[in-house]
Amino acid sequence: MVLAAGRGERLRPHTDRVPKPLLPVAGEPLVGHQLKALAAAGIREVIMNCSWLGDVLQATLGDGRAWGVAIKYSPEPWPPLDTGGGIFNALPLLGPDPFLLVNGDVWSELSPAALALPQGMLGHLVLVPNPEHNQGGDFGLVDGRVDPEAEPRLTYGGMAILHPQLFAGCSPGRFPLAPILRSAALQGRISGLFHGGGWVDVGTPERLYALRSRVGEA
Repeated sequence: MVLAAGRGERLRPHTDRVPKPLLPVAGEPLVGHQLKALAAAGIREVIMNCSWLGDVLQATLGDGRAWGVAIKYSPEPWPPLDTGGGIFNALPLLGPDPFLLVNGDVWSELSPAALALPQGMLGHLVLVPNPEHNQGGDFGLVDGRVDPEAEPRLTYGGMAILHPQLFAGCSPGRFPLAPILRSAALQGRISGLFHGGGWVDVGTPERLYALRSRVGEA
């Protein structure tokens, strides 16, 4: 599942008429780089939620074949359902098995093929060094287990494998993902992988320009 429903407030005015995942990077939409990485990892079926300018997103990406994948869309109202609510809303499309989750505004050198959900876990998170915009971090990582209380702190990198059972007991509506991950982590049911390589959360114009420079776009 690719998360692509947000407004991108900090990227305005870029996102006033263009959904954040469609912002151009090196000649193609930002999310296009993700879709190519998914296809290269052997992942062909993609569920993508959409809300802000969702019609533009769907018209531009179509069925995904240009990037080697097959996209089905999970429309949401405006304002969108937040990360947790958006995933819960898409569960009927995702099915009963664990699924890869990626944020539509993250660029990473880590291949999705490097991820696997260990036996008995409800989630497996990619954690990265804390960027300037999140210096306090989100979680600790101890012996491959995510620990909300442990030090040193790391930042959730916007890529994970989740089991649908993580959302057992949830109800339709708007809710965040972070508290659900924290609760499961406190029960010892969230594992993690540290990624120290290339990674950019494209949340501001400055980070967008930095990514464009990094991938060779003037």
